[in-house]
Amino acid sequence: MPVYVWKGINSYGEKRKGKLDAPDETAGRGMLKRMRIDVNSFKEAPKDLFENIAIFQPNVTGKDMVIFTRQLSTMIDAGLPLVQCLEILAKQQANPTFKKCLVQVQADVETGNTLADAMRKHPKVFDSLYANMIEAGEVGGILDTILGRLAAFKEKAMALQKKIKGAMTYPAICLGISLVILVVILVFVVPVFSEMFDSFGSSLPAPTQIVVNMSDGLKSYFVYLVILAIIIVFIIKKIYGTEKGRYKMDSMFLKSPIVGDLIRKVSVAKFTRTLGTLLQSGVPILDSLQVVAKTAGNAVIERAVFRVSDAVAEGRAIVEPLEETGVFPNMVIQMINVGEQVGALDNMLEKIADFYDEEVDQAVENLTAMIEPFMMVFLGGMIGGLVVAMYLPIFKIATVVH
Repeated sequence: MPVYVWKGINSYGEKRKGKLDAPDETAGRGMLKRMRIDVNSFKEAPKDLFENIAIFQPNVTGKDMVIFTRQLSTMIDAGLPLVQCLEILAKQQANPTFKKCLVQVQADVETGNTLADAMRKHPKVFDSLYANMIEAGEVGGILDTILGRLAAFKEKAMALQKKIKGAMTYPAICLGISLVILVVILVFVVPVFSEMFDSFGSSLPAPTQIVVNMSDGLKSYFVYLVILAIIIVFIIKKIYGTEKGRYKMDSMFLKSPIVGDLIRKVSVAKFTRTLGTLLQSGVPILDSLQVVAKTAGNAVIERAVFRVSDAVAEGRAIVEPLEETGVFPNMVIQMINVGEQVGALDNMLEKIADFYDEEVDQAVENLTAMIEPFMMVFLGGMIGGLVVAMYLPIFKIATVVH
């Protein structure tokens, strides 16, 4: 929908100006007339040169989605028509990418499409989980309730993601700082000592010679090393982009001794939370399993859930195929079994998710506590080793002179 820039005078004789979304100039002028504004200037806003280039547009964040979902739920619960809700939310949306998406969703709903079908046209903004839950809400006439559950689900998912990022930020920063310090010392500090050592005219101790050789090699082959690093990253991305490569790498991460347990707990929490939310919203179990598999975020979990979905489609209970995958902990399987037997699978899944959220908190704390001393020892050992290696020749000369 085009954006127009206008200037005019209101009913009090005051000058006013602003921007307006309207299908065309006639409709826009009519909207201003109804607002009792005498229009002096009305023209289409200049186009943004980068508006159609995806890389220059901001992404729709999880926070944007939570706020939108909460507001839409409140408006629908208050009895406002869906089209009017979408129009209001689109106008107040600060993110241009999300605003454009909402305008298109509003236009599709106005032409007779369901909200779920309109959202499915924008999979990068509204994923399959979101669209399926909206569809269930529309069919069941409880769209406001479903939106409330969606907002709560998104908030918990964001909190979980924030915990993981928080745990990884500290070691990443420490590692980055240590690499910068190492490069600065090898490129700028070591050569100064190397020139001084050359004037001594004697052989250097082995540790010092190793450091000098590292410095010379880094200075001589720095460009090639950068190119090599870029090639390695590109190859890893290519491998991870294939189904087989992604499965092998995700399997390796799950089996890794340090972060494997954390990844498994995060995956279980996400699986149970998503499946429980979908089942509570009235989405059929087969559709729910398909959605959960596609949003698993881990190829091993994804393949396991697809196998469970196929088994359920054949008429089997969910517990047996879950156990056969060998991916999910025994406690999770037993609790799901109990929930299925008493007919409260959705509530049991929510309880499992809450339990594993706490487990993730504890695992993150343990990982952080383990990483901190390791990084201190690593940084201290690296800097201390370089300093000792540089001063060894000086100590040697002092001993000879003495």
